[in-house]
Amino acid sequence: MDRNELIEIMDQHTEHLLRIAYCYVMDLHAAEDIVQEVFIKFYSNQHKYEERGEVRAYLAKMTVNKSKDYLRSWNYRKVQLQHKFSPQAGKRNLDGLVKKEEQQLIGEAILKLPLKQREVLVHFYFNEMTIGEIASTVSIPESTVKTRLTRGRELLRNQLRGIEWEVLLNE
Repeated sequence: MDRNELIEIMDQHTEHLLRIAYCYVMDLHAAEDIVQEVFIKFYSNQHKYEERGEVRAYLAKMTVNKSKDYLRSWNYRKVQLQHKFSPQAGKRNLDGLVKKEEQQLIGEAILKLPLKQREVLVHFYFNEMTIGEIASTVSIPESTVKTRLTRGRELLRNQLRGIEWEVLLNE
């Protein structure tokens, strides 16, 4: 893979990967760092990538894993402690990722969900992945994905009472 191919891949997938990382870490700067690390790792380990599947799914899996690594890291814990002592430091503007007012309300409600429910809802609704693709990306059984989707929808319904969201109301 040459430099131009990498730039093309980055142009095609950066926004998608940024959304995935952001939904895990809920910090735009950390999400940008994670996506950058994913592309560096992809480029430096390109000999390990076999062209068996779609690059988008491969990069998404790498992003999920990097995001989970970040959430387990000391750096993340240190930032969380700083946010507890300085609440203003933790607030981020979501306008760049979520443009419409309704999407912003729903996005914020999803970000308040526990990680297990949040990740499957984001993959299912925003990334338009199938249950099988989610199971593969997150490395869990399909039945677990279905259970987490059901539980996530219930939690969202409770948070979004009075706000109509067609997709949730029809399921």
